[in-house]
Amino acid sequence: MDGSTLLGQEWQTLQNNHEQHEKNALLIKLAGLTLCCAGLAFGLPLLWIGFAVLLCWGLEGIFKTYQARLSERLLRIEAMLSQPQPSDVPMQLHAEWAAGRPGGAALIAGYALSACRPTVAFPYLPILLMLGIDYLLFWI
Repeated sequence: MDGSTLLGQEWQTLQNNHEQHEKNALLIKLAGLTLCCAGLAFGLPLLWIGFAVLLCWGLEGIFKTYQARLSERLLRIEAMLSQPQPSDVPMQLHAEWAAGRPGGAALIAGYALSACRPTVAFPYLPILLMLGIDYLLFWI
């Protein structure tokens, strides 16, 4: 197989994974909302409900970081495919990521930055604000 065919196959695989991460992120949002509603319905302590929502938020931040890595590689592949003769080697997702992998603290900071994006923070931040207001109004 020539390089263009392999790059095309890599692009298709990564694109499918990118879309699957988007679906997974939505499922995590729905799980967080369901946990919140169920916790309120069963009268669980607001602290535990908030903790469960924070865990979902963090998990989605990790998924979105993975998705961003796929996006970077997808953009590189698209740039390569736009050239008459692709010059780079296909199937290098992990090699590229390992070459520029950040250290532990930087990796966690990347997860946190992903979690703070508005499309990720919604609905977690409004849920946590609602729980905080509920606590202030009814428990203090």
